[in-house]
This record gives sequence, structure tokens and C-alpha cells, in this order.
Amino acid sequence: MATVSDRVGLDPERLWGALVAVLAAALVGGSVAFPRVVYDRFVWQYFWGPVEADAQSAVCAVRTAAGTEYLGSASACEAATGVVAYPGYTLVSEVGYMVTLLIALTGVVFLMRRLDIGRERRFFYALIPFVFFGGALRVVEDANDTPGTADALISYPLNTLFISPVIYFTVFAVTLVAVVVAVLLERQGSVDDYQRPLFVLGVVVLGLTLAYLASLAVTGSNSVTFYPQVILTMLVGATLAALATWALVERFAPHVNAGTGYIGLVVIWGHAVDGVANVIGLDWMTALGAGPNLVPKHPVNQFVVDFTASTLPPSILAVTGDAWPFLLVKLVAATFVVWVFEEGVFEESPRYTMLLLVAVLAVGLGPGTRDMLRATLGV
Repeated sequence: MATVSDRVGLDPERLWGALVAVLAAALVGGSVAFPRVVYDRFVWQYFWGPVEADAQSAVCAVRTAAGTEYLGSASACEAATGVVAYPGYTLVSEVGYMVTLLIALTGVVFLMRRLDIGRERRFFYALIPFVFFGGALRVVEDANDTPGTADALISYPLNTLFISPVIYFTVFAVTLVAVVVAVLLERQGSVDDYQRPLFVLGVVVLGLTLAYLASLAVTGSNSVTFYPQVILTMLVGATLAALATWALVERFAPHVNAGTGYIGLVVIWGHAVDGVANVIGLDWMTALGAGPNLVPKHPVNQFVVDFTASTLPPSILAVTGDAWPFLLVKLVAATFVVWVFEEGVFEESPRYTMLLLVAVLAVGLGPGTRDMLRATLGV
């Protein structure tokens, strides 16, 4: 059967480029022709408005014909008459990010084909430091999000580079530069395998980011503290949860892990970090003597918390908390995704498979790293 690219007479790369151009033209053209509908009530309200509100440490941002206003109270936001955007995610924005991610991954696959890289499983492991880096880099903004702070390293509008979704492009740019440098080192004969310097470069940028955050904790700048019991509890809890899940799968359904091998364990562990970080951050910070509990940032997290709170009696919630089902959801979802990646997909499309697995890891370990470090540093 002929593919779509065969029928329209374009190779896949040109077809992808045409799709990106059409979508970009639709957004830009629609924003120019119908600014109040397309830009204000779609692009700004669900994508850029939340970034602005977060960057300004506002409860919400309100866009009117006169411009954008940043409000500091929930009551003022509810009474606002313009288009209101709140920091964080919505179902609309998360779907938009998912579509953008799939399109971007396809483009990266074409780039990897040009560079002739990304077939080996070592490529997945080489990119893991960059996933940690993305989560840690987001915490840099969290630690500098008080407007006018004298010790702030970054402020508006520069801090928008460290807020979702812009931070994904920031981390991608850093990773792309590292990949190109590593490939050049291999082709110049400086190294035998580009994946080793790629891993090292990832460790370097991650180390620099963590060193900056550690300096804030040591000096107490920007009200940053350090709660070692939090990160220790989260890492131990996530590791135990991932190993238990892996052991159960190996014992009762070994075919689930047949395709991914230890990559599957890393993916499950990454999502376990996200799950445990949410459980502890939302319910047990005060019990650990680490300040107030955090609040949900994602609609899914909020839904799980609300559902549990409305389902279980208060006497049980007092013991278990209301965020623990999120960990179960993350473990089940990660295991299902691992099962989807059977051995055949690695042979048919190794590059796309590697990138998808990195993306799956990133949507768990990235936010999990941010939540873990936020809770540990009290920001």
C-alpha cells in the first residue's frame, strides 16, 4: 500500500516540513486576522499567558484590549473581565504539548538520519542526564521567581526560557548542541563513540545546574533551604516502588519487559520518581518537618487528589493522604507503555523508538525531578 508521502509526491522530510509550515501559517495568520479569538482565547490563554503569569509570580494574568495585567489574589482573578490565564497546565495545553512533541520527535528523527546516529540503545542512556537537567533547570526559575529579589539570577522576561513550554525548547537546544559536538568529536577521531562525550556533556550541564542550586541552599539565598530527608525519602521510595513493579512483571508477565529490557526499568523508575515526589510533596512535607505541603500543578494530579478526597472517608485520608493513587497510576501507565515497545519496534524503527522512549522517560522523570528538588529546597 502506498504511503501518504508516495501519493502526494513528497519525501517524508518535505511532507513534515509542509505540515509544520501549514500549522505555523494557520496560527500566525489566525492570530493576525482574528487576534481576539485565535491569539487571546487560544494561544495566549492556554500557552503563553500561563508562562507570563508564572514568570511574574502572579495568581493569574488577565489580557484585555488595554494590555496584560498580573493579579495577586484569587478573588481578583475571578472578578476579572478579560481573558484570564493561570500558571500551570490545562487539558487544552497538555493536548497541544503532546501534538507538538510528536511533530518535534518526527523532525528529530529526520535529523538523526542525516547524522546517522541514534540506533543503539546506548543513545537512550546517554540522554538520561539531560532529562534530569531539564527538571533541575526548571527549579532554577522556581528559586528565582520572586519579582525584585536582589539575589535573583534571572528575572522577567529571561525567566520565561525556564518555564513550560518554553523550557522544552531551551533544553532541546542545549541537548542538540551537545549531540552535534559529540558527533563532531567522533568524526574528527577525538573519540571512538559519540555517545560517551554526549553523556559527559549531559553530566556537566546537570552538575552546573545542581551546583548553583546547592550554592543557594548553602548561603540561604532567595529563601532556599535544604531538607535532605525529603530527597532521601523520595529516592528510596521511588526505587523500591520501581523494583517491586519490575519484580512483579518479571515474575508474572515477563513478556512485558522482553522488548525494552533494562530501559523499561529506567522508564518505570522515572515515573516512580514523579509519583513518589507527588505523594510526599502533596501530603507528607509537614510530617517530614520540611515546610508546608505543595499544591498540584497538573490537571491529572488535581483530578486524582480530588477523586480520592471525595471517595475515601476522612479517617482513612488522615492516615493515607489523598495523593497516593497517583503513584499507582504512574506505575501502571509506565508498565503499559513498556509493554507496548515490543522487540519488533526496535528493529523496524530504532531511531524513532529511542526518541519515544526518551520522551516517555522525560514526561515522568522531568517533572519528578522538578518536584523532588522543589520539595528538597523548599521553593
